[in-house]
Amino acid sequence: MFTGIVGHVGTVERTSRSDGGIRFSITAGPLAKELKIDNSIAINGVCLTVVSRRGSIIDVVAVEETLKKTTLHDWKRGTKVNLELPLRFNQRLGGHLVLGHVDTVGSLYRISDLATSTLVSMRIPSEFLDLVVPVGSIAVDGVSLTIAQLEEDIVTVSIIPYTMEHTIFSTYRAGARMNLEFDIIGKYVKRMTHHSAESGSLVEITEERLKEMGF
Repeated sequence: MFTGIVGHVGTVERTSRSDGGIRFSITAGPLAKELKIDNSIAINGVCLTVVSRRGSIIDVVAVEETLKKTTLHDWKRGTKVNLELPLRFNQRLGGHLVLGHVDTVGSLYRISDLATSTLVSMRIPSEFLDLVVPVGSIAVDGVSLTIAQLEEDIVTVSIIPYTMEHTIFSTYRAGARMNLEFDIIGKYVKRMTHHSAESGSLVEITEERLKEMGF
């Protein structure tokens, strides 16, 4: 589990096919010393397992299912990626609960520079629109962000200068694709209300009910 607070921007050094998947060698900088084989790491919001480490370079393997749902097919030598180590439960939760399980891929719609921030607008598949709400949470390439605007299938987030400098957002160009993970609480609420509608009964979402679900 992660928080969406990026710890380092790494670089893809090498890619190679591996039994239907792709093996990536990535420079992890100062994060590498905290990683061992079989440890998890979030790379552009995708939870992957370290299979090898050589100094500051780690190897991870993405299998077919992961490749279908994410932008990992786009990665090549020189690609910059957001890196985050897993959450320790004795540390502050600076972002929101991020599982590293990407839901879908969005595409860059527009970037607008403001006086003190940058607005990044993304087009998302229509079937996921009921999982986004204004001022709700979303993870974009593994970065925990707040939804600033929602208009039809366009989701806009506001990026402060520090985040622009310390993540891959500054590398986005026209046509860029990004991994999206929606808030886990919204997913549970959607599933509960869906089953409620199918059965013809109503489910009241109360504080006690959310506690029973682990929130």
